[in-house]
Amino acid sequence: MLTLRSLAADPALQLRVLVEGDREWDLPVRWVHNTELADPSPYLRAHELVMTNGLWFSGPASAEAFVSSVSRSGGAGIVFGLRRETPQTPRELVRSCRDAGVPLLELGVSIPFTEVSQAAAGRYAEQRQNDLIDLVRRNNALVEAASHGGGMSRALEILHRDHPRLRMYVVDRTGRCLASAGVRPDREDTAAVARALSRRPPPLEVEPASGGTATLFLIDTLGARGGTGAALVCLEAMHELSGPQLESLEQVARFLSLEVAREELTRTVEMRFAGELLDMISSGAREEQEVVDRLRAFGVDGTGPLAVCALGVRMGERGAALSEHVSRFFVDEFVPVAIAEGARDTVAIFPWVWSEGELTDFAARLSRTVTGRPDTGGAVVVGLGSVTEGVEALRTGLWEARECCRILSARPAGPLVGRFGDLGMYRLLLGHHGPEELRTLSEGVLGPVRAYDQARGGRLVATLRAFLDADGNWNATAAALHVHVNTLRNRMAKVTELTGLDVARTPERVDLFLALEAQESADLR
Repeated sequence: MLTLRSLAADPALQLRVLVEGDREWDLPVRWVHNTELADPSPYLRAHELVMTNGLWFSGPASAEAFVSSVSRSGGAGIVFGLRRETPQTPRELVRSCRDAGVPLLELGVSIPFTEVSQAAAGRYAEQRQNDLIDLVRRNNALVEAASHGGGMSRALEILHRDHPRLRMYVVDRTGRCLASAGVRPDREDTAAVARALSRRPPPLEVEPASGGTATLFLIDTLGARGGTGAALVCLEAMHELSGPQLESLEQVARFLSLEVAREELTRTVEMRFAGELLDMISSGAREEQEVVDRLRAFGVDGTGPLAVCALGVRMGERGAALSEHVSRFFVDEFVPVAIAEGARDTVAIFPWVWSEGELTDFAARLSRTVTGRPDTGGAVVVGLGSVTEGVEALRTGLWEARECCRILSARPAGPLVGRFGDLGMYRLLLGHHGPEELRTLSEGVLGPVRAYDQARGGRLVATLRAFLDADGNWNATAAALHVHVNTLRNRMAKVTELTGLDVARTPERVDLFLALEAQESADLR
């Protein structure tokens, strides 16, 4: 490898170290650069070694300016070539290099700069050959690891063995750390990477929450719908990575694409298998034992008590990664689960031997954990069915959970978790209709009442709502409205006149209640 140390140790060059500086002598030198410009910074790249005869030198100020320009450009150091006219290195240059921490080496009069360039070229060619050998060796190791099921962790181990200074990990688009080497990323860092992967196109660098700059090597997979499903993250800025490091990271990233694609293919097969299970339960057309066997394939005991929850996104479309986040939650909770994706929801079936109240708390924790994760789509609602035993009863629990989820998803506000039994029959009935149908239903009953209020500035609709909320209690309603009970009776008589419905009769009171709820439900949507 071409480094300051290797050049200084070359006996053919007879370089003399005048200033060691504060640069790392074992870091790769990009190349050697010959210049006599007083300010070489516009043409100097980081980690290049500057060779000069000092033709620009005119005193202390010129030496200080020259060293400053090399330091500012990130140069590896300076080689001063002696001439007959300049038999020793200017003391001002030595002093400036010492003050700036820039390494300074002296080249004898008898040795031209071309000798240094040839030595650098020889080491560069040797290093390139070694890099190619390492590339082939590493590729063979990766193939062997894949054939033995080593997976992503083994791939990072191989890369870390060749480049022990690198700290890296693999993150998928859900923020899940799939493997790591040299570092243990925290959740905030992986979430920052996941947010970057959700952008189109994703950036090549990201700033982790822990600080610094990290380089992303994108991993494209089929599961990401042709996009970026994951990234190999290296905790170094791209400009700080050497050529061999970049090549190694890109090589492993290509291998990881195959590994991630294989995992996502396995997950796709599992989701299809679970989808078939969902259809079997919903249709009730298969033998009960077949459903039990399918559940057992997911580690779920189909003969014991089972809970079902359906998850959706409030007032929005389900994100592509919702099922993955739900799966990760159950893994973290050590609860076996069968997860399937429906047309509008994600269903989870799992064993549950605890109380119904604990199930509600579990579902609330699931909603909090998943909501806000990358690519979920928004606030996640969870509909719960009854805890059941037996496949036939499971069908009922599945229907309850999905109906509850559908109604919760349509509400712009309110609880994110609900049980089917808590919804109320009228909410289930209204939940089957769209906003326009609900407005038509409400207008057919209460249209004349609203027209009367609008024309006369009345409060018949508000009075009707207060009366029904008070369960038809005249005195309580009058007190709530701050009116005399006779005024209340007159208003309700007007409602009966306009609608033809008598609030004293239960069926007609139900019609008025449904008309009010239909309008409110339509407005919420």
